[in-house]
This record gives sequence, C-alpha cells and structure tokens, in this order.
Amino acid sequence: MLKPNSEFRKEAREALAGNWAMAAVTTLVYVGVSAVCNSIPFVNWLLTFLVLLPVAWGMIMVFYNVRLGQKVDIGVMFDGFKDYGRILGTRLLVAIYTFLWTLLLIVPGIVKGCSYAMTDFILRDHPELSFNAAIEKSMAMMEGHKMQFFLLQLSFIGWALLCLLTLGIGFFFLQPYMSVATASFYLDLKAAQGAESDGDEETQYTA
Repeated sequence: MLKPNSEFRKEAREALAGNWAMAAVTTLVYVGVSAVCNSIPFVNWLLTFLVLLPVAWGMIMVFYNVRLGQKVDIGVMFDGFKDYGRILGTRLLVAIYTFLWTLLLIVPGIVKGCSYAMTDFILRDHPELSFNAAIEKSMAMMEGHKMQFFLLQLSFIGWALLCLLTLGIGFFFLQPYMSVATASFYLDLKAAQGAESDGDEETQYTA
C-alpha cells in the first residue's frame, strides 16, 4: 500500500526546502526555451518536438534529483540530449498515445495519461528500456494506482488558482512542487512493488 498523498506533498516541501528559488529559476529557464522555440516562424512546431520534449524530460529529472536529496542543477535539464533518440522517441510516443486516447473521450485520455506518468522516471532508472518497453513498464506499475495519482495531481488545483492571483508567477514554484511530489509517488510505488516482488520470490523459493 502506498503512502497517503499528503505525505508525498510533505516530502516534496521538505526536499525543496532551501531549493525553492533555484527550482523556480529552472522552471523559468524551461519557459524561456519554450518561448524561443515558439517564436521562430514556420519551424516552431518542429522545434517543439525536437527540442522541448527532451528539455521537458530534463526538467523532470532536475526535480527528481532534488527528491533524491541533491541540489538543483539546471544543467541536468539538457541531459535528454545525451540520450536523445531514446528520450525523444519515448516521449513522442507517450504524447501520441495520450492524444489518440483523448480523441475518443477526455476520460480515457486522463486514465491513459496517468498510466504513462512514470515513464520519464523509468527512462532514467532503466537505461536499457525505451519506447514501448518503458511505457508498458509504467502502465504495469500504475495498475491499481491511477486513481490515487490522479487525486494527487488534483490536490494542486487550489494552489493553481492561487497562482492566478500572482499573474502566473506562482506557477514557477508550483511546477517544482508538483514534480517533486510526483517523484515521491514514483519512489514509493517502486519501493512498494519491489518489496512485493521480493516477497513473491521468497515465497516461491521456500515453497
């Protein structure tokens, strides 16, 4: 059984203590890169795929590292280019799959989005996996946990509304908060399923 979502939010706040300013700067850098890509005529849509998908993955890894106890390192945001084909291809597949499910109905799109939510972390922790293999592992991990993950994301709506009152500035802090909380969810999910796997192996061995 996973921890309650309140615990994931608490762990995120603790991890970000002393890192809030740089975490906000990280989000600002991503927004800046996005703005540059979107400002270039004719090829902005292409740059969105070729540049922003790996950079978005890198930003998640910055906050994943924070949850692991490291300081904010903005340079990690560009690590996606070190394993470019694997990161770009997998993230592109996730985007396509989510879009196609959303074409059916919004709810299936949300459900599948939750199923794919651990893919970024899996790409980091399992460099041997890519494309459908990483996505399928995320789907397997999220089996039975999609509703809790959805409620975790939903719990930030109040903060998002407050951010609107700051003319959007608050979102530079909300994004790291949500990302680190999601990383906490992943780590707890991985630990719980690892323990279950170890228990199954022990049962099979003793039998």
